[in-house]
Amino acid sequence: MAEEKRIGYQVVGTIKSIKGHCNAGHKVGQQIELDGHKTGGMCGFFYHDIFPYIIMLQFGGGFPVEWGGPDVVELECMDRANAVKIELKRMR
Repeated sequence: MAEEKRIGYQVVGTIKSIKGHCNAGHKVGQQIELDGHKTGGMCGFFYHDIFPYIIMLQFGGGFPVEWGGPDVVELECMDRANAVKIELKRMR
């Protein structure tokens, strides 16, 4: 099988906290490589929510310093009872 060529920058998500139980099975401290095609085993709802931020980092965009940027942003899933917090970071 041919080696996969990376498009854009590498984006790594680190699970920072979990309130309750993550139904996708993620654990605090877990690191996941994410991009426009790699979901890292995340639940579809959470991946859908963070997709624009992944693409922004993958293709060189940045975030305001107030958000942690330009190369980092922290986001939380919409399940308030089982909220998973993830830090997305562009690797240089």
